[in-house]
Amino acid sequence: MSDIFRFDTEEQTLTKEKIKLKKPSKYRVIILNDDFTPMEFVVWILQMVFHRSRAESQQIMLKAHITGKALCGVYSHDVARTKVAQVQQLAEQHGYPLHCTMEVEEGEES
Repeated sequence: MSDIFRFDTEEQTLTKEKIKLKKPSKYRVIILNDDFTPMEFVVWILQMVFHRSRAESQQIMLKAHITGKALCGVYSHDVARTKVAQVQQLAEQHGYPLHCTMEVEEGEES
């Protein structure tokens, strides 16, 4: 909780009210499988953008390959949006149709 002060100019009074602050939502960044992007490029993306080890990157890539999508990480809104944009930009630069999305973490919606 945090305090907020309000000043009433007509009555010349200052009142203190309690406000409840809400934690910012977290966002899941999901990598999507496609039939054209090489597995090794996906592993490289996971290492470069998400700072995953080679072994972690391979596991994430295989999960996406088998199930169609995989969780890359959970971040604040701005960080998640930046990571999605980085993946899209790198994929485009290398001529691959790789896509990433972001979604609100379960239980975080208002």
